[in-house]
Amino acid sequence: MIICRTINELRQAIRKHRAEHVDNKVGFVPTMGYLHRGHASLLERARTDCSLVVLSIFVNPLQFGPNEDFERYPRDEQRDLELARSAGTDIVFLPQVSEMYPAPTKTIVTVAGVTERLCGASRPGHFDGVATVVTKLLNMAQPDFAYFGMKDAQQVAVIEQMVYDLNMPVTIVPCPTLREADGLALSSRNVYLSEEERRQAVVLSAALNDAEAFMRGEATVTPDQLQAAVVERIQSAPLARIDYADVLSYPSLEPIESFEGVDRIIVALAVKFGKTRLIDNRILHIHA
Repeated sequence: MIICRTINELRQAIRKHRAEHVDNKVGFVPTMGYLHRGHASLLERARTDCSLVVLSIFVNPLQFGPNEDFERYPRDEQRDLELARSAGTDIVFLPQVSEMYPAPTKTIVTVAGVTERLCGASRPGHFDGVATVVTKLLNMAQPDFAYFGMKDAQQVAVIEQMVYDLNMPVTIVPCPTLREADGLALSSRNVYLSEEERRQAVVLSAALNDAEAFMRGEATVTPDQLQAAVVERIQSAPLARIDYADVLSYPSLEPIESFEGVDRIIVALAVKFGKTRLIDNRILHIHA
């Protein structure tokens, strides 16, 4: 496994592989590190599809607000490298902030529409930071495929829109959310939860299960009724503080008054337990 810490090293390693292999498809998994089984599943999918698997680990300051947890975000380089190696990674890109942003950034990538609700509303500027760093990373690695987990479905929608609008020569591959046995979505931030917060956090997946069952059982349900049922279930956990619990069309992320003519919806959640903000979602096919 090759470890690259500069953009030039990364480009040279990928260029060498492409020159030496007829089957030279490159799969790319961008992460902020503190890897878990969810990240491993992305790497394993890339390993299945591609002859070269590239992982980036970079905690991107541009996507953190002034009162968010950039400094607290968990980091463990050695642990990450061990997981990367076991998942079949060929190249790990581990840049410092000074390598990614050697001077103040004057170019910011902004995606309209899909960024204006959910995390975009509660975290202003967050998706500008995401879109900018992903654009930079895609330009550096120039992969054929890039893999993203659907736990952050809004991020996937933003990146897919950006790639489409800017004619980027890469295929975005959304991958399923991995969960603990009790249903909690895997997240690097789960480590922040106290024992009681961790116990109550399963209410997120329970609310999403309820939403799916509610849609199957109520022929005339409205989006407002579905949202109310989800909110009620989350509020059954005393420590849960709802940032948002929304029902929107997907991937446009537009509000809807009814399910008439809608193919897919997302039930999207962001809930705080103590200082830890967790997100989760469920995408439902209406006609199914």
